[in-house]
Amino acid sequence: MKTRLLSLLLALLPLGFLPAQEIEERYRVADAFKQKYGDGYFRGNITPAWIENTRTLWYSVKTPRGTEFVLVDADKKTKRPAFDPVALAKALTRERGKQVEPYNLPFPFITFSDKNKKIKFTIGDTTYTYDVARDRFTAREPRENRWPRRGEHWGRVDRENGYYPVPSPDRAREAFTREGNVHVRDLATGKVTQLSFDGSEGEYYSARVTWSPDSRALVTCKYRPATTRVLRTVVAAPADQLQPRLEEIDYVKPGDALPVRRPVLFIPGEGKQVNIQFPEPEAQFSVGDIRWHPSSGSFTFDYNKRGHQQYIVYRVTGTDPVARPLVTETQPTFVYYNTLYRHDLHATNELLWISERDGWRHLYLIDAVTATVKHPVTRGEWVVKRVLHVDEQARLVYLVGCGRDAGEDPYLEKIYKVHVDTGELLCLTPENGNHQVVFSPDRSLFTDSWSRVDLPPVAVLRDATDGRVLLELERADISKALADGWRTPEVFRAKGRDGATDIWGVIVRPVDFDPAKRYPVIEYIYAGPHDSFVPKNFSIAPVDAALAQLGFIVVQIDGMGTANRSKSFHDVCWKNLKDAGFPDRIAWLKAAAAVHPEMDISRVGIYGCSAGGQSAMGAVLFHPDFYKVSVSACGCHDNRMDKIWWNEQWMGYPVGPEYAASSNVVNAHLLQGKLMLILGELDDNVDPSSTVQVVNALIRANKEFDYVLLPNQRHTMGGPYGERKRRDFFVRHLLDERTPAWNATAK
Repeated sequence: MKTRLLSLLLALLPLGFLPAQEIEERYRVADAFKQKYGDGYFRGNITPAWIENTRTLWYSVKTPRGTEFVLVDADKKTKRPAFDPVALAKALTRERGKQVEPYNLPFPFITFSDKNKKIKFTIGDTTYTYDVARDRFTAREPRENRWPRRGEHWGRVDRENGYYPVPSPDRAREAFTREGNVHVRDLATGKVTQLSFDGSEGEYYSARVTWSPDSRALVTCKYRPATTRVLRTVVAAPADQLQPRLEEIDYVKPGDALPVRRPVLFIPGEGKQVNIQFPEPEAQFSVGDIRWHPSSGSFTFDYNKRGHQQYIVYRVTGTDPVARPLVTETQPTFVYYNTLYRHDLHATNELLWISERDGWRHLYLIDAVTATVKHPVTRGEWVVKRVLHVDEQARLVYLVGCGRDAGEDPYLEKIYKVHVDTGELLCLTPENGNHQVVFSPDRSLFTDSWSRVDLPPVAVLRDATDGRVLLELERADISKALADGWRTPEVFRAKGRDGATDIWGVIVRPVDFDPAKRYPVIEYIYAGPHDSFVPKNFSIAPVDAALAQLGFIVVQIDGMGTANRSKSFHDVCWKNLKDAGFPDRIAWLKAAAAVHPEMDISRVGIYGCSAGGQSAMGAVLFHPDFYKVSVSACGCHDNRMDKIWWNEQWMGYPVGPEYAASSNVVNAHLLQGKLMLILGELDDNVDPSSTVQVVNALIRANKEFDYVLLPNQRHTMGGPYGERKRRDFFVRHLLDERTPAWNATAK
């Protein structure tokens, strides 16, 4: 009887688990991955810095000896050590009374002075000036203490009723608001003159004042505030007291009332007030960016219509109260106003403007007198990502472009020079890679560090006229990392949902990869429409290479609905954030598995944070036949719960049924796979209630899931504890293995 019972118990035990020591070793390998292979990566990832008003630059670089500082003379095309590190280390050892190593100096940055004979650096609370030639310190000063600048919250509304005196350009007067009205003070006499009399508590004049260049006039906005939603979170376990504490921040959500701004022109010397008229002032999302013409004869302001389908630059001339359109951007889906760009060519009454009006993001030349497009400066099926510099005298624009070269990754950034009038375009960085440049102060030279995720960096000095390489600065060396077993990631492309559009992604394998084995696949997802996210620069630890060491293949993909491709590619996200490019991602993964059968797409996991957290959970709700396991951190699970600008930009205004259709809360009952939710208790980016409402909906639907609440954490992937929980979740549910006994081994 005992034998039979023992046999029955043994039959119930899980079989096929790896030995505990092997699982624990995999975790150790994952933890040590970045450090181990980073120690074998040299002469890459430099950040050159030009010395002010010179044609000399410096940079630091990691070499087998440690960190070395290099000085480059662009005219002589030479490079040399910026200083003698051995001598400086000895001087610092004497100065500070503790050993300093010459190739591990305790500062990352230096500045030069006295024709590069002296360097300045900061250690702790002291800034030192070191005479390189004389090998001695010439100054020691306390470090300048600067108040940390608090970042403005995404959902915050500035009520604009502070006291900020703004001096006129001629420094004769200053303008300010008091009790809701605009005043001007004569700085010589102290006399104060009230300019407006119609401001009040409920509708006052903004403290943001813009003077005309001739100091004769000023513009501000009459500001009508709106009721502002407040986000409240509870600090349940504060570090400085026993009892919990409440935190509150302004947090405006989709559909909430917004303040209204109306530009008003004042001419103090004449006591004149001109209320500016323009269509639909109440329908604005924002009004701002007031710019005066150098002649002081006109000014412009930007009007972003709520719903983001229209963006207009208005011009006001003289004292005419009617604002007239100078540039109008209109789209049936959305105008992505964050990528708009304007450069005024005042000398020729023109302006440069970036627009997607032809379906691709391009640069246009606009007649500022007639408010008409003169011609496109760039055109074609590629993207102007951003403008770096405009040489008005030579009529040249230096810009970053993507996707011009057939067969190459269309997200790779290259630098171009284009003539404003002829459209003649020259690529200054033709190599197949992602180029990061820094121009010299006179714009005649630039450094260029280029790489790909599968190609180590090369850094060179170039002539800005034609892109000629003048001097090679560094060439990365990964030979030791390769010898130690490091594996190069693979760039992979496949057709998307339409069977025609190339979708690009990256595949990362474990260093002990065996092509005869089958590996579960984990996708790291971030599908926010505001950008593209697959890494393009070389890294020794790309995507989540550490996670791969546990026995997975890890991928990252940019599907449709993300930015930096065509407008139609981007428009897929509109009023449909739950799409998240999943049809393209699934097609890509299937194509990759067809080429690489070691990718077991019957076992696919996914994880992400924020917008990626929304998508990661959406994967197991809307595509449970493909995605089996999900870890979602701090997700904006219902776009009605999240900050206004991001969600109204993509989901539209007014708040329609599309919001509910994309909601993980509304659709929580669809869950079939394994799900872990991670939440920072004090998340002030995405309302933490968004995740709690998902938890509530899952409980109502009687679903099984894991929930990790992190006290005192804000918007986070989870930190070290969250990462361990994420790893464990995938190991248990994709590898079907036991995880380490953390409570037994934790110290």
